[in-house]
Amino acid sequence: MSEMSSIQDSFQSKLDQLECHFTWDLKKEDLVLMDILNRLEEQVKLRLGREQGVARTHCSLGYVKSLLGREEEALTHLLKSETLIKESLGVNCEKPLIVTYGNLAWINYHLKNYTESESYLMKLQKINEKFSTEPSCVPEVLGEKGWAYLKFSRKYYDKAAEVFQKAVELDPENSEWNAGYAKALFRTEAGTLCTVDSPAIKQLRQAIDIEPDDDASRVLLGVKLLLCSKELMNESEKLIETALNGSPEHPHVIRYVGKFFRNQGSVDRSIALLKKALETSQNSGFIHHQLAMCYKTKKINLQKEKRAQNKSEINSARNQCIYYLEKATSLKASFVIAMSELALQYGEKRDLPKAEKLFDRTFQTAREKNDSVHVVHYFYAEFQQYSNRREDLAISHYKQCLEMSPHTSEGDRSAKKLKYIAQRYINDKPDDWKGNEILGFIYQMKGEMFGDTKSYAATSGNEEDDESLSNLCEINCKI
Repeated sequence: MSEMSSIQDSFQSKLDQLECHFTWDLKKEDLVLMDILNRLEEQVKLRLGREQGVARTHCSLGYVKSLLGREEEALTHLLKSETLIKESLGVNCEKPLIVTYGNLAWINYHLKNYTESESYLMKLQKINEKFSTEPSCVPEVLGEKGWAYLKFSRKYYDKAAEVFQKAVELDPENSEWNAGYAKALFRTEAGTLCTVDSPAIKQLRQAIDIEPDDDASRVLLGVKLLLCSKELMNESEKLIETALNGSPEHPHVIRYVGKFFRNQGSVDRSIALLKKALETSQNSGFIHHQLAMCYKTKKINLQKEKRAQNKSEINSARNQCIYYLEKATSLKASFVIAMSELALQYGEKRDLPKAEKLFDRTFQTAREKNDSVHVVHYFYAEFQQYSNRREDLAISHYKQCLEMSPHTSEGDRSAKKLKYIAQRYINDKPDDWKGNEILGFIYQMKGEMFGDTKSYAATSGNEEDDESLSNLCEINCKI
């Protein structure tokens, strides 16, 4: 073995033992690097959060730039992170520097600056000896790790919650770790049935108690409460109003306030707020998607009001919806939910080949990433039911969605769609085998949550949601 190879092996062994982005099993195939880069650069530009938060963002940027092959730029960000931590914390900076030093050791190794890499390894060794604590048990390291998992991919939300929980247990009064834990729980609960005593709601309240000025947590709590119960509307509205008054220019607050008003029915106000947020966050796929959902809601409301009498307004709202969905999917190539929505809108517009092609690509993307495949099945079922008029295929895909994820919002909606189809069959012919088979399948998937299958046959009436009714009416009216 050559001397150089021996040196490299020695370094590699030491580097692998560090706690930093390079050793946290952040798989490149799970990351949409340009989307992450845009969001992190936006945060630096707006200087969101405290100095430590900005330093953390520079540290993450260093890692992302290294994955993009831009090591010199990565080094600049990491040195900036080091400077900000030292300036803001002074003599108390050692533990918060562990992750940044780890990344610096890795970057210098990649740049073949072995002396510099060794220097950072020595600094880390002195920190470890001083505190006699494994880096994996240091709250500052756990917190940094949690934020990385939270920001880099939805696939890591569960890991983020687990890591933040450990950080909070070690440092219960730290506002950043409590806020991070709350946000991670908020995201892991997305798409599931909401209850007023959910872990996310409890932790969001805890985060606000510790840091009363945390408007980002406050707005998430407001949104969460609104989704859980109409009885909590007053508390929800007060939280949203307080958050907006406290942070009227904060894009993260504005975008969720916009989502709140859309869910509440104030679509035009939501659109105005989201467009304001877009002025400072032009590359946010999230905001473009939320704007698209506002115009989708606007379209549905117009359909319910006048049906075929206002075709131009309906078409205009749909075109705006498509415009923002196309922007969202262009900014984030693997935005599965936005891709599914866009394909559905193409179907409504009667561009069936374009819709089918996009659904094919969306299924492929979701399967490759093993992410939200059940969501694509749900949207594709709607497309088949309302645009392609293939109820047999719709039933098949509703079933696949329900079987894959029975306790998600899409699973629940699939069960309701199947229930309505089965009711229609049974109302026409009480002993219809197909209708009863569908009801049996729902009962098998949902169990007691949906009750005895006999109750389905006994009920009557249209229980389709407003969106589906609007889709069906629109197709029948040939708008």
